[in-house]
Amino acid sequence: MTSFKIHLRGVPNVISVDRCAAKPLYQQIYDSFRTRIIDGQLRPARLVPSSRELARELRVSRLPVLNAYAQLIAEGYFESRAGAGTFVASSLPGAAKGRSANVASPIILANRRVAKEAARLPRYERPSWAASLGAFQVGQPDLHRFPIEIWLRLVARYSRSMRVKALQYGDALGRADLREVIATYLRTSRGVRCEPEQIMVVSGSQQALDLATRVLLDVGSSAWIEEPGYWLVHRVLQARGCRAMPVPVDDEGLDVSAGVKLARKARGVFVAPSHQYPLGVTMSASRRLQLLEWARSAGAWIIEDDYDSEYRYDTMPIASLQGLDTNGRVIYIGSFSKVMFPSLRLGYLVIPPDLVERFAAMRETMDICPADIAQAVTAEFIREGHFARHIRRMRPIYAERRRVLVAEIQQQFGDRATVLGDEAGMHLAILVRRLQNDAKIASKAAKESLWVSALSGLYLGGVRQQGFILGFGNTNLSQIAPAVQQLKKLLAP
Repeated sequence: MTSFKIHLRGVPNVISVDRCAAKPLYQQIYDSFRTRIIDGQLRPARLVPSSRELARELRVSRLPVLNAYAQLIAEGYFESRAGAGTFVASSLPGAAKGRSANVASPIILANRRVAKEAARLPRYERPSWAASLGAFQVGQPDLHRFPIEIWLRLVARYSRSMRVKALQYGDALGRADLREVIATYLRTSRGVRCEPEQIMVVSGSQQALDLATRVLLDVGSSAWIEEPGYWLVHRVLQARGCRAMPVPVDDEGLDVSAGVKLARKARGVFVAPSHQYPLGVTMSASRRLQLLEWARSAGAWIIEDDYDSEYRYDTMPIASLQGLDTNGRVIYIGSFSKVMFPSLRLGYLVIPPDLVERFAAMRETMDICPADIAQAVTAEFIREGHFARHIRRMRPIYAERRRVLVAEIQQQFGDRATVLGDEAGMHLAILVRRLQNDAKIASKAAKESLWVSALSGLYLGGVRQQGFILGFGNTNLSQIAPAVQQLKKLLAP
């Protein structure tokens, strides 16, 4: 490798070129000048070598130097003065010495303002369980049993028949064919009262929660949340600057009377009535009617998260809360992440007809429209019956894993552990007596690739139960007994 570094009139190491590098010579010359100008080594109004002089010094032809100089002049780093030469542009700020992307510099965070909504969020850390699969991961279906060959065939078919129209921006509500099959599915399987025109396709249930919050709640608005509840609902409300009002969950679901006492005039409520997360409770009929009546009288909105109700083991699936609503107060949210695969990033909302236009306007502002290919393939996957067959095939598999897990917990822990919410879904919760710090145990378990989630971390208020959430969707039968025994060892005094 042959490289050259030259000194220009008292400025050390200004220009560096490497003949063996893949980057063109003109680009190397351009980068060297630009970096040192931004870094403050070359100050405004400083004379730089002529193109002939620099070409001679670098032992290259004049053409790459001319090209580099032309680019620097075009971008405003250099200026040419007739009869005088080429200079670093005098209009560049001289006092403020910026740093190039390749030069480390201390950053004074106090001077780098971000929006209050972003600043109030906790620090982002990718969950350790997201990096690899393992026993008891929450929210993870059995990816090995998804019919990937069928999916790939549908992707290939779509790709072969793709038309130019698919390259254009789509409808903010999503593809018409996918909305049609979703509406049919929801009417027949979930008791949702809807038409395709009310469906909006989104990037998973999290975008649906965020979108509903943006459309329905103002900064400073109060909203009921389940206590304990889904932690990303807390984040959505934080980001919006809303006040989350934790309402306790008992064996009948959200305690509506407690919510009324806490904040009668709240603007909304986030609830998972069919299978509450994390306790797994199903909201009773009387509580559902109470909640709908409160929403009607208070002019409040109900955001119903129906994230995994396809899997119910001892009874038929519970009908949606939205199906009971006669006042257009419920926004229904569903997702394909649990029944298909998480990286698909497809969910949907069912919106009251008079709000559809407002949701569409907000969606267009956020990200214009959903991507076409995932929608098109998912529509075919559902239309051809693969979606329904996959759910039918997985239901007994998950039911058996649930049965074995409950039996193993009872055998290993006896009356020390109480199992909650095992009637549906792909997770259950256990309350463990004499447990002092579930978060500490969960952290220790993660180091052994045991992905239990601490129950106490899902509370917003002061009183927090100690326990764990155990996902069994991606936990094979052979893993269950050793994993429960491993957890028992971690809990040993």
